[in-house]
Amino acid sequence: MPTVGVNRDKLFEKLGRVYTDEEFDQLCFEYGIELDDVTSEKEMLRKELASAVAKGGDAAAEAAAASEEVIYKIDIPANRYDMLCVEGIARALNIFRGTQASPEYRMADMAGRAPLQMVVKAETALVRPFVVCAVLRGVKFDAARYNSFIDLQDKLHQNLCRQRTLVAIGTHDLATIKGPFTYEALPPEDIKFVPLKQTREFNAKELMQYYLDNDQKLKKFVPIIHGSVVYPVIYDANRTVLSLPPIINGAHSAISLDTRDVFIECTATDLTKAKVVLNTVVTMFAEYAEQPFVVEPVEVVDAFGNKAVYPDLSYRSLTLTTDYVNSLLGLQLPGPDIAQLLNKMQLRAELGADGKQLSVRVPPTRSDILHACDVAEDVAIAHGYNNIPRRIPPTCTQGRELPLNQVTEMLRAEVAMAGFTEVLTWALVSHAENFDNLRRQDDGATAVEIGNPATAEFEVCRTSLLSSALKTLAANKDNALPIKLFEVSDAIMLDSSRSVGARNERRLVAVYCAKESGFEVVHGLLNRVMEVLGVPHKDEPGAASSPVTYHWSPSSDPAMFPGRQAAVFAGEAQVGVFGIVHPEVLTAFEVPYPVSALEINLEPFVFNQMYESLLEPLSS
Repeated sequence: MPTVGVNRDKLFEKLGRVYTDEEFDQLCFEYGIELDDVTSEKEMLRKELASAVAKGGDAAAEAAAASEEVIYKIDIPANRYDMLCVEGIARALNIFRGTQASPEYRMADMAGRAPLQMVVKAETALVRPFVVCAVLRGVKFDAARYNSFIDLQDKLHQNLCRQRTLVAIGTHDLATIKGPFTYEALPPEDIKFVPLKQTREFNAKELMQYYLDNDQKLKKFVPIIHGSVVYPVIYDANRTVLSLPPIINGAHSAISLDTRDVFIECTATDLTKAKVVLNTVVTMFAEYAEQPFVVEPVEVVDAFGNKAVYPDLSYRSLTLTTDYVNSLLGLQLPGPDIAQLLNKMQLRAELGADGKQLSVRVPPTRSDILHACDVAEDVAIAHGYNNIPRRIPPTCTQGRELPLNQVTEMLRAEVAMAGFTEVLTWALVSHAENFDNLRRQDDGATAVEIGNPATAEFEVCRTSLLSSALKTLAANKDNALPIKLFEVSDAIMLDSSRSVGARNERRLVAVYCAKESGFEVVHGLLNRVMEVLGVPHKDEPGAASSPVTYHWSPSSDPAMFPGRQAAVFAGEAQVGVFGIVHPEVLTAFEVPYPVSALEINLEPFVFNQMYESLLEPLSS
């Protein structure tokens, strides 16, 4: 959940009354947000600069000069982008308390004059293809409003915009620039301008290197476009650079406290996100416009000549019934009460003639309202979760541990008693660790790939526990030998027969690392595991009467040493492999000693005394 810091006195001024900390905390709780901390700018800065002060720097003087005004740090739901500034928080709470009506957001009447135009060049498709724009006319800034305007953009960049990778916001003083505007993509050497907070001209290539070397805040955004052959840039009619998205705006069009007309552009790789960001910015600060809550549109012409007008401030409609709402909440609220509760949450609801049909108008500020269940959730918030009566469910159920987990817990104890130490590792690994390091081929139909991995080590869901065990061995290679590790966890495989396209498979992996291979150690562990599971070897006396037996036979797993490995079978189905790990695999994982390993699928052995599978059937 994002945390928004707002000036307490400014917030109370907008709310029209003064609260104690306890009263405001209760109001936040009723609305579904949380007062996380009560602090001050001085205290926040002191914490941030504590390390510098400890080192004897002059940061103490900077902290001492900070304001003593009280700051409320408020936790906001991650999908409520309209509450990432004091304007949005105050507006939502005022409507919730009934002291303010929901505003009507609308477009300016452009009769008799053409809207400003943004022309998109085809080359932008190579780097950042979308742009949406709007204008706020007659805005009256003071220091607090200006800071809130900047802070909202920062919060949106951190959250919805995903550190500017999806969307980047640019705001400009319209009095300093002239339309029509063009959104282009050019070689970095051809883009020359004076960036914000600089006094000399840079070309884009020089500027990227300058930020990498000198600017801790902006350097993290440079990789977004640094590898591209062209950089996105916005020009006005005089070829003045407005911005180099998603990095920096030009100094020429910088907004100030004297700015009255604000031009807002959002460049993006995701058009839907760009629309939400633009709507959020203009609806939050249109209250300061000459005509409150009125936004001037901008016409965007794409590379094919198609025209679209932004922002889109139309209200969306949802239809649901009072019976549906009451069934979800376990209440018997009459229709008029539900409509009134929704109005408190900025959702304009009208009751149909039958007293049951609800027509809900969703404002452009509420991008979090997607389905009827979201509307029902707002009814619950407005009604108050504490006002929903507690009752015993009408059905009687008996909870129990899943048989698969029972087997898992039993085996954990047994393998630990065999002298192995349990480890718990990530289910995500790098592509190389899952395939190349194990000398296994990626057929493209086995591993679940992560679309936007946070790090290079979290690229795919592991299809084998062996790579995780070997990574753990490498991290502990300086410990005394032998090292005996095991893990009972899930591997994940693609499976088109499942509704989610993949399935989990519970497995056991054990590794033995010493100066000698220790093949007999993992072989003995396999026999012990099967003994505990009640599965006889097929050659044992009396095994013929057992519905399930196990055996092994020579295998050719590329992760294992040829001639020193075997496949494990349950009946006729292969369920695992054990053997001496191939030296090339050990080298890839930087393990300097011989290792023997065992990995088996446990799911075929989850059965009752009648050898009937106890695994819960999963719907496809």
